[in-house]
Amino acid sequence: MLNEVYEFCEEKMHGSVEHMLSNFRTLRTGKVTTKILDNIRVESYGSMVPLDQAASVLATDATTITISPWDKSMLNVIEKAIMKADIGVNPNNNGTDIKLFFPAMTIDQRHDTVKKAKGMAEDAKVGVRNDRKKANDKIKVLEKDKLVTQDDSKSAQDKVQKITDKYIAKIDELLKNKEQDILTV
Repeated sequence: MLNEVYEFCEEKMHGSVEHMLSNFRTLRTGKVTTKILDNIRVESYGSMVPLDQAASVLATDATTITISPWDKSMLNVIEKAIMKADIGVNPNNNGTDIKLFFPAMTIDQRHDTVKKAKGMAEDAKVGVRNDRKKANDKIKVLEKDKLVTQDDSKSAQDKVQKITDKYIAKIDELLKNKEQDILTV
């Protein structure tokens, strides 16, 4: 029974870390990546789809992304979606594809991006702490129902805290690495 609680705890906390990493990929660092466009959706044939399902998206160099729609009639739709997403650049439509030119990041932009990353990490920590509370609540129910002893309950909650500490440390380490990526010129 307690092993199921530990597995639940590990699974949920791992999910919080993975969500944070997914969010980190949308942040701009010194070199531009196509991941910055991951949250952009466009209307294609009546449904909203991710940009990369309506066009070829390539980082052609460290500061340029080229978007080539498979259906050229999608150019204006994609251009409007990029402007609406407010990613910090204006799309350049040349009639066949869209180019995004990202200027070098200023120190202020880098510090703002670090703040965003810290916010994402704090959200992940809150998620981990919520997962800890859920796991501890499950343990307390087991104790209340006399399925585990009070001593077992206490040691199980201690183990959940150790799992929590492990994931909080992992979040801190990943944040530190991301900060270095962002601040490295």
